This record gives sequence, C-alpha cells and structure tokens, in this order.
Amino acid sequence: MALFLERGFEATTVDQIAEAAGISRRSFFRYFATKEDVVLGDLIDRGHRVHSALTARPAEEEPWTAVRAAFLALRDEARDSVGTELRIARMLFQTPSLRARHLEKHLAWQEMLTPELARRLRTLEGLEETDAIHRAAAIIATALACLDVATETWVRRNGTVPLEDLWDEAVAAVRS
Repeated sequence: MALFLERGFEATTVDQIAEAAGISRRSFFRYFATKEDVVLGDLIDRGHRVHSALTARPAEEEPWTAVRAAFLALRDEARDSVGTELRIARMLFQTPSLRARHLEKHLAWQEMLTPELARRLRTLEGLEETDAIHRAAAIIATALACLDVATETWVRRNGTVPLEDLWDEAVAAVRS
C-alpha cells in the first residue's frame, strides 16, 4: 500500500511490489489474482463481517437501521488513520480499474447480504419469499450505492464530515 500511495496505483508495478515484499512475481500471484486485489482483497472478508453484524442485529429492528448498524461495525474496526483512509479512497475513486473491481466486490456483498435481509423481511413483514428477496435486494443495492456516494463526498470534503453522517444524508435523500 505504501508503494501505491507514494507512486500512484498505475505507476506501481507488480515487480516493484514483489521486490518490496521480498517475494518473486510468481509468488505475488499466488497471494493476489490482480494488482487491484492488493488494495481491495479484504473487501470480501469485510462483506462477511457485515453479514455477521447484520445477522446479529435484533430480529425486530427496521431493515435500514439494521443495515446501517452492520455497516458501522466496519467503521469501528478501521485500521488506518483518517489521513491514510482518505488517500486510499482518493486512489480508489481516481483509478478506473480499482473502481471497477470495487464495484464487483460490492455486487458480491449484495449477494451475501440480500438473503439475510430477505429473511428479516419475511419475519418482520410477513412477505412471501420472492417479494422479500426483491425488496431486500433493492435495499442492499441502494445502501451500497449510498455508501459509495457518501465515501466520495467524504473524500471531497477531506474527511471533515463523518462518513456515517454522509451515508445517513444519502439514504434520507433516496427514501424521501
């Protein structure tokens, strides 16, 4: 990550990453399928943690509230300083290949989270399976889109407004 932040994502080569890590190019590809996965490789694991957090929410909790709380579980485990997070987010939004891979990972999150939210909707609102899945998929897709919009705004505002406040504003805009 240090190389990417120092030199830029596109200017950093796999050979440079392998050399800095003290491994061969071939070993690099045993750990990462693509250079993008160095930056975004843990997103699937993070999706599993969001899923676990969503599953742990009270059964009677309103769907949007449960999704918000599940997303916030990731904020609580933030490992980098705000400055580093901002630099990584800027790189993500400015690099087309990273952006595309990020969206691909969010589609995986949608597949992961939709069944749990559908289960909640069946229990809370008595919806039939097909209706619950439809509604849950719409909520999750919208929540992820709101997260992306909030993150872009957070970057533009240089981290001066809490990300969760920006997410709340984005969700309020689509729900009104």
